[in-house]
Amino acid sequence: MTERVDFYILNSAEPERRWLFACRLAEKAYLQDLSVLIWSDNAADAGRCDDLLWTFADRSFVPHQLDREGEPADVETPVHLTLALESAASADLLINLADRLPEGLARFTRVAEIIDADPERRRLGRERFKAYRESKLELQTHQLNDVAEI
Repeated sequence: MTERVDFYILNSAEPERRWLFACRLAEKAYLQDLSVLIWSDNAADAGRCDDLLWTFADRSFVPHQLDREGEPADVETPVHLTLALESAASADLLINLADRLPEGLARFTRVAEIIDADPERRRLGRERFKAYRESKLELQTHQLNDVAEI
């Protein structure tokens, strides 16, 4: 059951900032022995995030897998990137990089929404915020600058 939804509001509209923040958030969760699922809208975003998980920090290693349709997911891998949320396993943390409300929230203990300064992404984020609030979930909002640490 979802205990909390955190909205991380970035002041940059650069997509790279969202992906980098997602990597840092995944690393923090991994270091706390949590399972993580990063959900993207498209293969290009998922692939870019996959690449960044290898390179975003010099002294960092985040074991992860890009889940592909028809290929079995390694249940021992702590961080998964997926396009198909409906077929993904449950996780301690869902990092939502998609522009829509995730279904099956009960499978995730926490949800992280990363919202950048793109006007359309902000609008869609506000809609998800309202939907979460209507579902009576605990909401936290974190206003971040470009160099903010988690």
